[in-house]
Formats: sequence, structure tokens, C-alpha cells
Amino acid sequence: MSDTQWQIFEVFHQQVRGEPHVYVGSVHAPDPEAALILAKEQYGRRQASVSLWVVPEDAITATSYEDVDMFDHGTDKSYRESFGYETTKRIKSIVADRTESRGEA
Repeated sequence: MSDTQWQIFEVFHQQVRGEPHVYVGSVHAPDPEAALILAKEQYGRRQASVSLWVVPEDAITATSYEDVDMFDHGTDKSYRESFGYETTKRIKSIVADRTESRGEA
């Protein structure tokens, strides 16, 4: 970091104690303490906040947009659907038999 370029800090705030912190923006600051002060001035005045977090931008690890296969569903979860169970097949068979015995088609 050069002397003329401050570090970027991402800012998160919490509106009500116990709720999650939500991203609100970023500030440029020389250190975390100054980032908190700048974040309070920039984001604390506009929105009610009970807590602020500042995180150096280079401390955040994120997925790449090109890494789309990371979000593909890796397992077949068809077992959660009822169509695979014998009970469903049996019910369909009973309904079909009743329909045929009544002469409905």
C-alpha cells in the first residue's frame, strides 16, 4: 500500500441487536480504527445501527464467477419426492382399478 492510497474496508452494520450484520458499502482508511470512525460517519448517520464491522477487502475470499460448477447440485435428491415410493405406485394402481371397475375411461 502506498502512502497516497489508503486501504479499502468493507462495512457491515447491524440495525437491531441479535439480527445479522448486512453489507452497506466500503470506506478507504489507513487502518481499522480509522475505518470504524469513517464507517460511522458515512453509514451510521443514515441508518440506525447498533454495531458496525469493518473488514479489510483483501481479507475476503470469494468464489470466481467462472467457477459455476461449484454451485451445481452434487447429489440426486429425488428420494425426497413421493413419486419414487411404492406407496405412490400402489395408490395409482388402486385408483386405476376403481376407475376401470366403474367403467370410466
